[in-house]
Amino acid sequence: MKLPENEIKFSNGSVMKNRFMLAPLTNRQSHEDGRLSDEEFNWLVMRAKGQFGLVMTCASHIQEIGKGFPGQLGIFSDDHVAGHRKLVTEIKKYNSLAVIQLHHAGMRSPSEIIGTVPVCPSANEKTGARALSLDEVEQLKNDFIAAAIRAKECGYSGAEVHGAHGYILTQFLSQEINNRTDKYGGSLTNRARLLFEIVDGIRQSCGSDFLLGVRLSPEKFGMKLSEIKEVSQQLINKGNINFLDISLWDCFKLPEEDKHKDQSLLKHFTELDLKKVLLTVAGNIRSAEDVTKVLNAGVDFVTIGRSGILHHDFPVKVIEDPSFKPIETPVSKEYLRKEGLSDEFIKYMHRWPDFVLNDE
Repeated sequence: MKLPENEIKFSNGSVMKNRFMLAPLTNRQSHEDGRLSDEEFNWLVMRAKGQFGLVMTCASHIQEIGKGFPGQLGIFSDDHVAGHRKLVTEIKKYNSLAVIQLHHAGMRSPSEIIGTVPVCPSANEKTGARALSLDEVEQLKNDFIAAAIRAKECGYSGAEVHGAHGYILTQFLSQEINNRTDKYGGSLTNRARLLFEIVDGIRQSCGSDFLLGVRLSPEKFGMKLSEIKEVSQQLINKGNINFLDISLWDCFKLPEEDKHKDQSLLKHFTELDLKKVLLTVAGNIRSAEDVTKVLNAGVDFVTIGRSGILHHDFPVKVIEDPSFKPIETPVSKEYLRKEGLSDEFIKYMHRWPDFVLNDE
């Protein structure tokens, strides 16, 4: 039986003091030019103080045109370096791994935020996105790699490449969205090519000691479970990633595709031949009981979102009390302020039904 407080070691040599990772959570707290704000700094550092073994930033965009939401933390410019260095230094004081998530929203970049038409592997009528040229795909790859190099220079323990949730790398992977006819479209090999080129480029540029992961989601946005499993196994086999982060939306449900409902969505990934790659999953892991179930199912460490918002010290609470359940929602704005959320983050959390009390 895996215990949540036990440390784990990644194949690159990084040590995680327990099995709790803070999910890369959208919070809309930073400056519009991508610089880190005091509010986002405080929010993340409070989770390191709360003993998350790995603290991951929100999705941090690697091109200005890849911004996905207001107040997004950026990593596309040297203007962002000072904030990241400050953040990393503070997170590491609490013996937590500091990891940045590298992101580009693609067709999901709102034109009113980026000031131009968003980009996509192919022209997309629904979002009004235009197709990337081959040169622009090359630039996109280079900018992902450059952002990882910048992150390493800032002192980050590692980086996660965001290939999930319908953002640009998902758009390339999706047979529904990607209609290219060049080497980046058509077969799964071609649709996954950009992801592999980015991962290989980061490993080559940042060295073997840099912690590197990839986030994928097996459903929605035209994703096929069988294809995401195949891409996952190929990432493992190539040996350039240290962890695989699968966002399941709900770790305890069956797959949406009828032909795969013979077993849980989670089991489809725990049955992969993981070799030296560690597996984490996210989705509806809320209580100590949920944590135990997921770890006992064969997952190496858990990714915590909602409960990490409600309790900055969720890892401590679970380790100390195997029956711990998070506070019931909705909660007051004052409660969330005490948990390190700014008013802007609290405003964003109103998007989630019955999370915040309308008490002010």
